[in-house]
Amino acid sequence: MSHPFETLTPDLVLDAVESIGFLSDARVMALNSYENRVYQVGIEDSVPLIAKFYRPDRWTTQAILEEHSFTAELADCDVPVVAPMSHNGATLFEHAGFRFTLFPRRGGRAPEPGNLDQLYRLGQLLGRLHAVGATRPFEHREALGVQNFGHDSLTTLLEGNYVPRSLLPAYESVARDLLKRVEQVYRETPHKNIRMHGDCHPGNMMCRDEMFHIVDLDDCRMGPAVQDIWMMLAGDRHECLSQLSELMDGYNEFNDFDPRELALIEPLRALRLMNYSAWLAKRWDDPAFPRSFPWFGTERYWGDQVLALREQLSALNEEPLKLF
Repeated sequence: MSHPFETLTPDLVLDAVESIGFLSDARVMALNSYENRVYQVGIEDSVPLIAKFYRPDRWTTQAILEEHSFTAELADCDVPVVAPMSHNGATLFEHAGFRFTLFPRRGGRAPEPGNLDQLYRLGQLLGRLHAVGATRPFEHREALGVQNFGHDSLTTLLEGNYVPRSLLPAYESVARDLLKRVEQVYRETPHKNIRMHGDCHPGNMMCRDEMFHIVDLDDCRMGPAVQDIWMMLAGDRHECLSQLSELMDGYNEFNDFDPRELALIEPLRALRLMNYSAWLAKRWDDPAFPRSFPWFGTERYWGDQVLALREQLSALNEEPLKLF
């Protein structure tokens, strides 16, 4: 089965960049990206640009432009973010059936896990991001919820027969039990959905010249603020508590965090686990996925998933993290 990205050749990438007025030096380097395709493109007598080609049929054009608008809004508020480049008033372009965007090249390194000084500064950055995000909602981008990240993910996996038959009863049973518990905690936990990053793992918060900046808002959506916070935590409960304290000290300088949302950390982690498996399943027709994730579909992978969901169900029954 062919996939649209198979037609995205280096020559097409160069033609797309040159179609809006840039002169390339014919150098193209593919960067690590699976959901979309991202390339560094050399430019004659200038620094290289980053060209991002959006996966066909994932986001509507309105949703992509809403991402760009949010990024520009952050930049206008002096939040350090890598924003799309504008050319003749546009940030989204089309060539040979592909929608694409150009970004300035901005290198950096990911934060060190558990570094308390860096976590304080990351908290400041997230507080600034969420202060802007809370001013108004998205209109064209979906919200993170139990239905789309949980129940819909389970439906994708079961209807597509991705879980080996030998492990299907165990996986389906623990997944349904887990989702019931997640729904219960969601109902019992006051929270507010705001515009947020949505995929705020450390690799999307880059440090350069001792300054952090935000990259890749492709997954930005409506959701609770804590979704962007819990992914900064690493280690055991004691370590997470000290890290959370530093994050919140920085965060609350720029935005007020509702500590009741901390009860959503484990439910959100559960939803991410299930959504990740469903994401792999939905992208399996893309040849890049079987090559990069050959273990998906093996009994070992699904056995590990059953254990992970059982551990997550146990974590949901423990006392949530609290600020002191």
